[in-house]
Amino acid sequence: MPPRPLLSTNFSGDALPRMRRLVAALIAVPGLMPAVSNAQLSGAAAQPQPTDAPWGLRLAPQLTEHPLPAGSAPAAFVLGDRTNGTSDRDVSAKGSAELRRGVAVIKADAFHYDQDTDLADAYGAVRVINNGVLFAGPEAHLRVEASEGYMPSPKYHFSTNGGSGSAARVDLLDSERSEFTSATYTACQCADPSWYIRGTRFDFDTGAEEGVAHNAVVFFQGVPIFASPWVSFPLTSDRRSGLLPPQFSAGSTNGFEISLPYYFNIAPNRDLTLTPRLISKRGVQTQAMFRYLSPTYSGTLTGEFLPNDALKHENRYAIYWQHAQNLGGGFGAYVSYNKVSDSTYPQDLSSVGNQFLIGTQLLFQQEAGITYNNGPWSVLAREQHWQTLQGSAPPYGREPQLNVKYAKYNVGGFDFGAEADYTRFRITTADSTEGDRVVFNPYVSYGIVGPGYFVVPKAQFHFASYDLRNISSTAPTGQPKAFTESVPTLSFDTGLVFDRSVRLFGNDYIQTLEPRLYYVYTPYRNQMFAPLFDTAESDFGLAEIFTPNTFVGNDRIADANRLTAGLTTRFIDAATGDERARFVLAQEYYFTDQRVALSTDTPTPATGHSDLILGASLKLGAGFASETSFQYNADDNQLVRSSIGFGFSPDERKVVNVAYRYTRANPTLSNQPINQILLSAEWPLTQRLYAVGRFNYDMQGHRLVDGVVGFQYDADCWIFGFGAQRYANGLNSMGQHTSNTRFLAQLTLKGLSNVDNGLVAAFRAGVAGYQPPPPPPPPLARFTNYE
Repeated sequence: MPPRPLLSTNFSGDALPRMRRLVAALIAVPGLMPAVSNAQLSGAAAQPQPTDAPWGLRLAPQLTEHPLPAGSAPAAFVLGDRTNGTSDRDVSAKGSAELRRGVAVIKADAFHYDQDTDLADAYGAVRVINNGVLFAGPEAHLRVEASEGYMPSPKYHFSTNGGSGSAARVDLLDSERSEFTSATYTACQCADPSWYIRGTRFDFDTGAEEGVAHNAVVFFQGVPIFASPWVSFPLTSDRRSGLLPPQFSAGSTNGFEISLPYYFNIAPNRDLTLTPRLISKRGVQTQAMFRYLSPTYSGTLTGEFLPNDALKHENRYAIYWQHAQNLGGGFGAYVSYNKVSDSTYPQDLSSVGNQFLIGTQLLFQQEAGITYNNGPWSVLAREQHWQTLQGSAPPYGREPQLNVKYAKYNVGGFDFGAEADYTRFRITTADSTEGDRVVFNPYVSYGIVGPGYFVVPKAQFHFASYDLRNISSTAPTGQPKAFTESVPTLSFDTGLVFDRSVRLFGNDYIQTLEPRLYYVYTPYRNQMFAPLFDTAESDFGLAEIFTPNTFVGNDRIADANRLTAGLTTRFIDAATGDERARFVLAQEYYFTDQRVALSTDTPTPATGHSDLILGASLKLGAGFASETSFQYNADDNQLVRSSIGFGFSPDERKVVNVAYRYTRANPTLSNQPINQILLSAEWPLTQRLYAVGRFNYDMQGHRLVDGVVGFQYDADCWIFGFGAQRYANGLNSMGQHTSNTRFLAQLTLKGLSNVDNGLVAAFRAGVAGYQPPPPPPPPLARFTNYE
């Protein structure tokens, strides 16, 4: 038996009422036949296109809306169980009556439509659908083509965002604008909405995708939580001008705080947020943040001002400006200007506002520069200054600096390049050496790479010229004002890569064995007359052990005659190529003792070898990962440094991190060891309730360095979060650590706003792998519930 077609061409007897309704419609509204024929698609575009199996769903191109030709009017379709009327004048329909004209649809128990006036009067279970908005009520009186009219006691629904509500009356002004009297609105799509807005009047504009409520009160769980004479809100997820959700917090420093931001959507690429912030212990602070974006430049300008702080009895302010610009032709420019009124501003009134703090900023950069990047050339010209707050040592500013780099790769197998730099160093500390420095660092290397091996010899040269002024009283005896230095360096880097197939725990892996040797020779040059403008001792780890210089910066080049030996083995999943495990062992061997040091007070100890570095990383199944490293002194049989970390994340919004960090006491740490344990997690307590926390505990000082604990409850139409933080904010006059406490709560009404007041940002910064609650699902397409 052949398969039945999807659509039958023969109608059975029980389908006669449907046929009669259609015939009645065609007779009642003559003149629609030409319009119908003109609206049809032709050719291949008119044929349904298959999307899957031959007998599956098909994409119907007839659902696509096409604009009418100029001067033509849309056809009118009238359907009903019983219809009567006068040709080209009017028509009445009763029993499942429908009127369709263009994209407008009217359904009712009965209606009368006058063609001359284009006026439709509908009664009984009326439903009006136009431009993605559904109105339902007992009656409606409309001019169909103009989309003008009114409905008493309507209920409504927006297909664009799922918003809905009811009103005493709605006046339709055109196809996009409507005015509701004594109405409610909510984007919560539950049967019993958790939140809604009630107002004396609502103005909706679906073209501008905006709603405005007059004399509005926001209700949450039946309780009024906010009131305003005027509230604007978007009908889509796009940005709109209006009030943002208020922000509340409480802390031991400022007391209770409340902020009420107002957002100005100036243009698609510009906006402004004004935020008055009431601080119970200090007064009213005002913040303005202006953001701008264009094809050639972008930036953010933020200003904060608190007049007559009630605690400090002075005006306090902050300015933050970040700007980046593309000048074309490889040229660019940038500005990073940050300034605060006093040393305690960051911990008292920082721009983080109600956000949780992770440490206190003590250095504020004030810098502007021009860059150039084109092929092998890279140029930076900048002016850099620092505002240094109490409790931090001021760094040198570069006033100005010109840095030029040139690099070419694989030119006949050679890599070569150079760096040239001129900098004038200035500092705000009294009795400090200042001056100009010129640096030139050329290099050349030749790489030989083959299957399973590599060999890279390299030669480089360091030249520095100093012209000093304001020489410090602590400078070495006989300190010259003008002098030069030149230091050559030769290095040789080579390694092998072996691999084999292994089977572990029932899985196939590729195991590699990668021995590596790195030799560097730099002759000794006395550099004690060179001030430390931008130089410090580099860290000792796997990233630094294969570099030629044990210092960072251009004021010290360490003499060296050493060999670094390293051994790495990896386990790679043979099926996916994913690295599942890595183990590293490395150590330096000194043929001569290093003599160059940062100062005579910090000589380099004599030894034949460095500490032993061991590292391991694991990435197992079920979301388990681990990173571990150790620095071990075999001569003293001491553990110098260790870092152990574990992460477990078996599913979305489930993560636990445990880390331990230890560093033995040394002069750099004021002879105080670091002995800390860090625990952070996000985990569901119930289907909707999630706990979030982070604790950094100092086991040596028996104190909590910083901690955050909170929760988030994710309901269908709202999200509530709460957090409490204990954070360090420096030392008191007796040198003891001091801490502050801060509380923050956040209520997000889905569909109304999705602005973070700092809680989500704090959880994301404190918990590695944290995931916020997912956004609400997008609204259904217009044709999902096609009427």
